[in-house]
Amino acid sequence: MAERENRRDRREREETPEFADRLVAINRVSKTVKGGKRFGFAALVVVGDQRGRVGFGKGKAKEVPEAIRKATEQAKRQMIRVPLRDGRTLHHDTNGRHGAGKVVMRAAEAGTGIIAGGPMRAVFEMLGVQDVVAKSLGSQNPYNMIRATLDGLKQEASPRMVANRRGKKVADILKKPEAEVAEA
Repeated sequence: MAERENRRDRREREETPEFADRLVAINRVSKTVKGGKRFGFAALVVVGDQRGRVGFGKGKAKEVPEAIRKATEQAKRQMIRVPLRDGRTLHHDTNGRHGAGKVVMRAAEAGTGIIAGGPMRAVFEMLGVQDVVAKSLGSQNPYNMIRATLDGLKQEASPRMVANRRGKKVADILKKPEAEVAEA
């Protein structure tokens, strides 16, 4: 039985590309029981391949390393793919929201860097975005900020995706209207 599990673990490591992970928050939580308090830890982790895939997970355990391990495993299972322009920024500006957490994300020119706070920065770094301007409005709760950021990133669409949806060619989507060309 143990031999079969070792084989499966090895196969999973070979199939999945190497992921980077970032610990965003650790919380000490307590449970009051008859004899006093029992302490545990809750971890929030963001995982990504830095090439357009990102996910987050949360884990709870009696010890910090175990909570981080659980959160990392959950994050790897819940990854999403986000199309990036030139592998460095977003295709278009987008808003995301989750509960009271609202985020605004804007595509940026090369060399801008990641201008974003706390948990949002972790998501962009693990995603592989190099240039983005983002602002968090509303909730400062890291869980809600990450969920709102991922909500906005799920709305991201590349010109190829838009062309497929409309049944057109990518060149037709990217082509400027003649009125704009005449003014220039």
